[in-house]
Amino acid sequence: MSRIAYVNGRYVAQRLAEVNIEDRGYQFGDGIYEVVHLHGGRFIDEERHLARLVRSLGEIRLPMPMSLPALRHVLAEVARQNRVTEGLLYMQVTRGVARRDHAFPRVPVPPALVVTVKRIAPYPASVDGWGAKAITLPDLRWARRDIKSINLLPNCLARQTAREQGAIEAILYDEATGMVTEGAATTFWIVDAEGAIVTRQLDHVILPGCTRAALMAEMQAAGLRFEEREFSLEEARGAREAFLTSATSFVKPILALDGQPVGDGKVGPVVRRLFDLFARHVKGDLRNAA
Repeated sequence: MSRIAYVNGRYVAQRLAEVNIEDRGYQFGDGIYEVVHLHGGRFIDEERHLARLVRSLGEIRLPMPMSLPALRHVLAEVARQNRVTEGLLYMQVTRGVARRDHAFPRVPVPPALVVTVKRIAPYPASVDGWGAKAITLPDLRWARRDIKSINLLPNCLARQTAREQGAIEAILYDEATGMVTEGAATTFWIVDAEGAIVTRQLDHVILPGCTRAALMAEMQAAGLRFEEREFSLEEARGAREAFLTSATSFVKPILALDGQPVGDGKVGPVVRRLFDLFARHVKGDLRNAA
């Protein structure tokens, strides 16, 4: 069956889908995107993703392409028409089609909306075999990383470097301070020497991850201690455990960093518990599941 995409008001075969060459997303990367995990036919943390979409659009002064109820309908319809119950849904809003000029169009044009979905394997049954390696790289992205912009060239270059070194992610750090920011497309966490679960506090330097927020809510409900603070590359390399979160990584253990084992190089007890905690969230067994 041909995959179906939503493109500016029409459901079309994805292989036939087109956007105008003067779409500002294509010309300037002038747009915002979101990726939502679909499990058992249900969007995981849908409200968090839509809230972040609205916030990011507001930060770049780009209006919503339609009302939230209408957008929810489009998302569900794309999943339905593609018969996807386990997958990833991608939505992208750009400033639309206008004659090429760096400034916004003098006469506003309708925002452009594209939605696609693809199948992925469901949440892993076990954390064993889910661990991976990561490398570290200087963070070369723009200053407003809290906005989920479609400008992702530095992220792509970082991920490619990681792939070439046999890793799945690049953990980024500020060259001036030596402080870790986040992964190229993930939130990065450590379990520090005292056993605390730590990730960087929210600011303009990192993206407010939806999986990050959902996991924090579940940790709080479970009475687990966590900290939002800066930590250095040196502290990350000496951590007991480390892991990533994102809509595609879920809770993914990092077993080696820059070729050196994290802790004993095995999945640790804290990450193992968090993996199970978030699995129950995904499967709708906890209070925050939609």
